[in-house]
Amino acid sequence: MDIALRQIIDCVRDSAERRSPLRIRGGGTKDFHGLALHGEVLDTRPLNGIVSYEPSELVVTARAGTPLSDLEAVLAEKGQCLPFEPPHFGPGATVGGMVAAGLSGPARASVGAVRDYLLGVVLINGRGELLTFGGQVMKNVAGYDVSRLMAGAWGTLGLLTEVSLKVLPVAPAEATLRFECNQADALRKLHAWGGQPLPLNASCWVEDAGVGQLYVRLRGAVAAVDAACKSMGGTRLDNATAAPDWQACREQTLPWFAARLARPGQALWRLSLPATAPVLALPGGVSPLVEWHGALRWVQAPLAHGDVLREAARAVGGSASLFIADGAVGERAGGQFDLKSAALEQIHARLKHSFDPAGIFNPGRMAPQW
Repeated sequence: MDIALRQIIDCVRDSAERRSPLRIRGGGTKDFHGLALHGEVLDTRPLNGIVSYEPSELVVTARAGTPLSDLEAVLAEKGQCLPFEPPHFGPGATVGGMVAAGLSGPARASVGAVRDYLLGVVLINGRGELLTFGGQVMKNVAGYDVSRLMAGAWGTLGLLTEVSLKVLPVAPAEATLRFECNQADALRKLHAWGGQPLPLNASCWVEDAGVGQLYVRLRGAVAAVDAACKSMGGTRLDNATAAPDWQACREQTLPWFAARLARPGQALWRLSLPATAPVLALPGGVSPLVEWHGALRWVQAPLAHGDVLREAARAVGGSASLFIADGAVGERAGGQFDLKSAALEQIHARLKHSFDPAGIFNPGRMAPQW
């Protein structure tokens, strides 16, 4: 055991004994999300480096404090990638923070989420015990799949020290198509294409100067992408021009997101819906940004519209949660989680008590009581 890991374990044990809260933090690029940030900062960045990488096996293991950009650069050298396109929200994003946040980028609806690529983790629980779950293969059949619980737990269950991830080769071909259409037509197109054997990878519908624009990214074999471009129509964009826009969509730096900063009091809401949900009647007639083939819709609206947005989402079988209350990405803003039901909240509370009986890890971040 190296010095950095031993120091962190000692810190956790001491905090558990004193019941003193700890705020687990890597690069801090996602500090804007969550109810509260309490406790002494416990920096994971000393846990840095790639432990093992087997390109032929499509598996990589990295320590939690490893910069996400470093991992992506190593994978790119071998023509591989994290297909779920995790957002960084800043230059300091870490691998552990990526897993803890559980956020995925534009390709999520087609390729899966962070948790779908998480093979195993090593973590420190609230007792200061170093535990290993999962492994480095997809078929881990013994026991519970505890590793995936850590994706989206925001550090409330334990401090990640290592993660093992499945990676994939970069697709041999890519194309972006643009269509001028309103939101309803965009959803109809996406639903129709979803039932066809097309190499759909990502989509984004947004209004630009009052004109609706649908962007669809295709990835796959060269022949499949070329055939899809011919059958789907639209305007094919140059990849060199389109790639930065998809990255801006992932990082929420598109003009649509930036416009909120010029309008005080506008919060950013995240609506997770069935992909087949129709156009929602949003308060104030606001126009959303639609991703994930209709399943993710970003809405800018004041906090006072929260109940209306939640009810609109629930009416079609989805949920609405506050992503950023105010301020720019990277600033503390008080995003909130939607646990949906009392039963689900009880499950979360029991898991929290099992992993962190003293309640020292990120208290109050996901729920006021734990």
